[in-house]
Amino acid sequence: MTYLNKNAELKQGYNAYIDAAADDMGTRMDVGLLVMEQGDTFIFEEALKEIAVLLFSGNVTYRWNGETVEAVRPDCFHHEAYCLLACKGTRIKLTAHEHSELYIQKTVNQRDYTPVMYTPSTIQTQHAGANGELLGAMRREIKTFFDYENAPFSNMVLGEVLNFPGKWSSYPPHHHPQPEVYFYRFDYPDGFGAGFANGEIYKTGHNGLAVINHGFHSQTAAPGYAMCYAWGIRHLEGDPWRKTRIDDPEHAWLWKPDANDHIFQG
Repeated sequence: MTYLNKNAELKQGYNAYIDAAADDMGTRMDVGLLVMEQGDTFIFEEALKEIAVLLFSGNVTYRWNGETVEAVRPDCFHHEAYCLLACKGTRIKLTAHEHSELYIQKTVNQRDYTPVMYTPSTIQTQHAGANGELLGAMRREIKTFFDYENAPFSNMVLGEVLNFPGKWSSYPPHHHPQPEVYFYRFDYPDGFGAGFANGEIYKTGHNGLAVINHGFHSQTAAPGYAMCYAWGIRHLEGDPWRKTRIDDPEHAWLWKPDANDHIFQG
């Protein structure tokens, strides 16, 4: 497991967290944060890589292949996302109308396909733990923009999790063969949480990134701080991530409907 915290280094423009050609870390993806100010423009045009451009916050105009979408998202805690997935060779022009921050994820993909803009009306949302399981401790919203089911032409998966203050997510602990990247946002810059992966514990913070190559993983946000993180997965050849989840057998009993009933007995 690798954790990167680049807050002190972030600058206006594209901030690379992972460069697959130089420091792949097993993800086989490029990952970065694009920081834009009012009036800025930025162009992506990848010859070999597909790209996902997810608006975390701000007001941005997306233009590609004669299409235009005006995306407004004050924050990722109260407002749904806009995410463009485009194949190699697509010229994407972004124009910011205020301070804006966008998550970028890229990987090699030889397929040509029609770019797709995922909007607040098309995002898949699962309200996990909403029925009081484990005394409500793992209540969160799992949002999927694209995966193997709705974008089999892509080599990637991308979504967000809204982790409520003091709650857990990616829980009970589980793993899957495909490496995963988490990019964290907090509703307050000083917000923090903790992640558990591969037998390690790491502190999470605003604009931090975790790379999980293998092993069981889960995480939590500190009370009082909401955490929203992008989760990105690169499919393996012959073994795509198809909502793959292998639970830690030591904690599989937590799925039982009466897992916490003993607390109220006696």
